[in-house]
Amino acid sequence: MNASESNSHDGFAVASRDEHLAVTTSRTPMLTQYLMMAVRRKWTIVGAIVVCLAAAILITLLATPKYTAVTQIEINREGARILNNVENVEPETSTADQEFYQTQYTILESRAMADRVVRKLRLADNQQFFETMRASTIADSFTNGRSSLSRAAREDAAAHILTANVSVEGIRTSRLVNIEWTSPDPTLSAQVASTWGTSFIEYNLERRYDATAYARTFLEGRLVQLRQRLEQSERQLVSYAQNQAIVSLPIGASDASGKVAERSLTVDRLGALNTALSEATADRIRAESRIEGSRSSASSEQLSNATINSLRQRRAELSADYARLMTQFSPDYPPAKALSAQLSAINASLSREESRVTGGLQNVYRDAQQRENLLQKQVDALRVQFLDQRRSGIQYNIFQREVDTNRQLYDGLLQRLKEIGVAAGSSENNISVIDTAQIPTRPSYPRPLLNLLAGLGLGILSGLALAFAREQIDETIADPADFERRIGLPMLGGVPNVRSAHPLEDLRDPKSGLTEAYLSIQASLLFSTDHGLPRSLAVTSTRPAEGKSTTAHAFAYVIGRSGSRTLLIDADMRSPSLHADLSIPNEIGLSAVLSGLVDVGEAINKVDGLSFDVMTAGKSPPNAAELLRGHLFTDLLRQLGERYDCVVIDCPPVMGLADAPIIASVAESTVFVMEARGIKARLALIAIDRLHQARARLTGAVMTKLPLNNGGYGYGYDYGYGYGRRTDD
Repeated sequence: MNASESNSHDGFAVASRDEHLAVTTSRTPMLTQYLMMAVRRKWTIVGAIVVCLAAAILITLLATPKYTAVTQIEINREGARILNNVENVEPETSTADQEFYQTQYTILESRAMADRVVRKLRLADNQQFFETMRASTIADSFTNGRSSLSRAAREDAAAHILTANVSVEGIRTSRLVNIEWTSPDPTLSAQVASTWGTSFIEYNLERRYDATAYARTFLEGRLVQLRQRLEQSERQLVSYAQNQAIVSLPIGASDASGKVAERSLTVDRLGALNTALSEATADRIRAESRIEGSRSSASSEQLSNATINSLRQRRAELSADYARLMTQFSPDYPPAKALSAQLSAINASLSREESRVTGGLQNVYRDAQQRENLLQKQVDALRVQFLDQRRSGIQYNIFQREVDTNRQLYDGLLQRLKEIGVAAGSSENNISVIDTAQIPTRPSYPRPLLNLLAGLGLGILSGLALAFAREQIDETIADPADFERRIGLPMLGGVPNVRSAHPLEDLRDPKSGLTEAYLSIQASLLFSTDHGLPRSLAVTSTRPAEGKSTTAHAFAYVIGRSGSRTLLIDADMRSPSLHADLSIPNEIGLSAVLSGLVDVGEAINKVDGLSFDVMTAGKSPPNAAELLRGHLFTDLLRQLGERYDCVVIDCPPVMGLADAPIIASVAESTVFVMEARGIKARLALIAIDRLHQARARLTGAVMTKLPLNNGGYGYGYDYGYGYGRRTDD
């Protein structure tokens, strides 16, 4: 086999380290990696759990028992208050409820509430209180019941103690609130919790009263100002009315606002005169009409006059008698003359009576006309006066509106002041005590079970954190999965750690875990080339004592057992070990063959009980790398390849020596051996890079000295190595 053949990548070529690293990283789930990390660092996690549990137990045993007393109160949402109706109206639930109750919780936990409780219970003068709460500085200041510290300092310390031990918790979907106070003394806890609830109710009442007191003070000041403005505007209105001779009379009752409608006296007079003028005009027209009608004998005045009617009737009778006499006698007839004289007298009387009636009508007409003219003059004068007052009334109305506005403001504020006075006197409160604090019988702290659970949880978290930190700091490779993730080479298999002083003896047991592990690796090697097992297999590692020689010996053993002609070469000519393990001589070996001192056949040893032949390293030459670098080693492998199915080469370590890369560049396949947690990944990467630079064909890696309980490869499990082994084997 020549170098070009050994370095060819025909057949089952192995992917590059970077490609395999990418595939391996994507193939292993993150959760699985964390679980494997936890298994690797289980003792770190267990140690952290034990420490935390011990600390929790110690804290529980040494802690001073504390007792929590609870007072339960109900806080109702304050209703909207309307000043002209002092009843509370329960509002609908809104987003403001959360802000309201959060405000109440903050007030309950405030320093102001603590100060109230301190003053109410006189805690600043209670030496036992400070001793119970372990305030030694304040407690030591008391001598014969008196403290050398100021009262303000003691009250401040007591309030600080109260606020540090109070807890307010609202019960969800309800208006109930629990006020909890904790101390080493159960009686003190109940006393403080109860006082806290009653103090909060008193504080709420005082706050509501103080709020109305401020409103009353404000409204009283505003009322004084409005009263002065009202008086000033009224004086201004009256003064202007006097100057302008404006007289207003009330009409009707006051309206809902208390305002009384008014009307000017001039308007009333003008209305009355207009009415009188209309009547006078009508009288004058009627008188004029009667005068026109009196000129006719059939006027209503004449017809209604009894004298005229009597005279006309008498004249008609005399005229009838005179006409009858004229039919028989002449006008000179004495009776006829007498009748004629009577007729003349009656006509004269009738004319006088008609003239008297007509004159009376004319007198009535003149009186009506005079009265009409007089009223017209008065109306004209009042009209002028009314127009003047209308012009003056603009400013008058302005003054009047100002008076009305000031009066409304004054009346409204006065009503509100009365309502606030009524509300301030009311004892209504939206807070009530539901349950008064009882003296607790069991301590609320410490809670052993909770402390243990907390210690367990903290131990698990801290253990995981420490394990993760150690995992990040530790550069060694723990298991095959870790190797594939960090290094990127395919893992052929893992070998369990054998506690025996002579692990090679375990290879003689066909059912031992060591043998089965290497049989599994052999199965992987069968697929490393297109013709099955590689004809030459170099085995190397980063540094000595990683199980490299044992692995090479095991490869030769399991391959030889399968019936293949196998040769094991100890190529570590600087530090040979194979001859000592097999108890065979080392005078003639690989160094002698490469130096041309002996033939190949003379250097091969057949050992009884072994299924493979052996070529020791021989005597250590001064120039081992030079012997390997030449064509002699390549020719040797070609010759041995004709005689053996597989040649296993136990190479020196890679780091610090050139031998292993040279051998790996010639061998058909190279297996990299790494001890679990034996070397840093950085050094392994350097070694593998050196092999790649030498154009070695790296088939994969074998991890040795794995713990038997390693979860990654199943040692110790029913279906790990040793499956089917009988218990008596």
